[in-house]
Amino acid sequence: MASHLIPAHSITMHPHPFIEPESNSIQAPTTASWTRRATSTSYELDENPQTDNDPHARHPIAHSHSSSSSDIENTFYHDGESDPYHLSSKLKSPDELNAIRANTSRKRDGFGPITTNKAATKAKKLQDFYEAQNENIERWLRPVDEHIRLAKKFDGENHLKFQIAVRGSFAANIVLAGLQIFAAVYSGSLSLFTTMADAIFDPMSNVTLIVCNRAVKKVDPRRFPSGKARIETAGNIVFCFLMTAVSFILIVLSAIELAEGNPAPRGCVPMPENNNCGPLKTKPFHLPSIIVVSIAFCTKLCLFLYCWALRGVYSQIRILWEDHRNDMFINGFGILTSVGGSYLYWWIDPMGAIILSILISTLWLRTAYKEFQLLIGVTADTQLQQWITYISMTHSPQILSLDTVRAYHSGPRIIVEVDVVMDPNETLRATHDVAEDLQVKLESLPDVERAYVHIDFETSHKPEHFLKKEL
Repeated sequence: MASHLIPAHSITMHPHPFIEPESNSIQAPTTASWTRRATSTSYELDENPQTDNDPHARHPIAHSHSSSSSDIENTFYHDGESDPYHLSSKLKSPDELNAIRANTSRKRDGFGPITTNKAATKAKKLQDFYEAQNENIERWLRPVDEHIRLAKKFDGENHLKFQIAVRGSFAANIVLAGLQIFAAVYSGSLSLFTTMADAIFDPMSNVTLIVCNRAVKKVDPRRFPSGKARIETAGNIVFCFLMTAVSFILIVLSAIELAEGNPAPRGCVPMPENNNCGPLKTKPFHLPSIIVVSIAFCTKLCLFLYCWALRGVYSQIRILWEDHRNDMFINGFGILTSVGGSYLYWWIDPMGAIILSILISTLWLRTAYKEFQLLIGVTADTQLQQWITYISMTHSPQILSLDTVRAYHSGPRIIVEVDVVMDPNETLRATHDVAEDLQVKLESLPDVERAYVHIDFETSHKPEHFLKKEL
């Protein structure tokens, strides 16, 4: 499967569009109402922004907070203003987490503790739940500007590692594509032709995505008011169907070879007295081609191990890591079937090509389905929706409750819609400033493209928007 190289290396708080989230359930828009019990969480806008994309507002809300990330737990988790709903009291300590499993797994039968019983399995799931809850609470209680500062700091510290992974993968894909072409043409093995097709599309997709990324940065706002971010998704869909078409062609060629059988050696004329002049049981063995594909396998293994450490940090690195993992399997399986066709039975080679082509086309069609979902506007993952809901709840004491919170994809990025309830007697300027500050705060979140904040004075009305089934 080709690498989806995305040069823009923002740190995302939610799974990348190509990465399947742990929970794929698409939930309906969140509709709820909360009563305010305390003042808002803090949010500070930098007076000297580093980039043009940093958040800014005409009437920023001033506050003070600790600038050290190490002081976050001591400052924010137990402060009434930053934790109005007392979420810090729900954090589980490491001792409490360990006690959950210990209380159910230590059931002795004379040979020591048994940890494979049903109660231990349930305790492990409960422990995982509380660990995930701790992570969510810690993320919610950290101010948004602190998230931005830590993301920029971490990005600067790991920029070199990121560039090595991305540029190294790109350079390796170019070299390996040339080597795989030689191996396939020299041997004539259909299995190696399948690995060659996959290798060729790796650098092609990288170049296309680099071009798309540059096109995204150069946008005429009068012609494209919402930007060109969706061009990346459209390019991925085109590549998915191109690779699928190549896989289908290889399947047809392999099926034809299976139907015709293995031909006799050149120059051999079948005669009744010559019983040895007939279809061969195996295909010729080409050692240089196997060596070349083995080099490709080892190179992908090294890149796979290098990207392992950063796969959970950068969504782009995770995509490269998955691509190297898939290429290792494809190259390894291609070597086995090619060698099997040379030493065991000739039909192993075309059969292996069919299996590899089906696998590759399945992976690409699965990717195309996910890309279509993003392009259509699938709901964002649950954790991001919860985080947006908490930010909106605690943004300002003037927000009495929330009516609706929506977050959905527009290509690789997120569109956010929030309906807040405020006092109907509040002045227009006051309500405008609160809504604008919330909009700026939400748009400063990683991968949020636009945020729309709607002000209302009650929650008993019908939804403002409806699905138009007819023109």
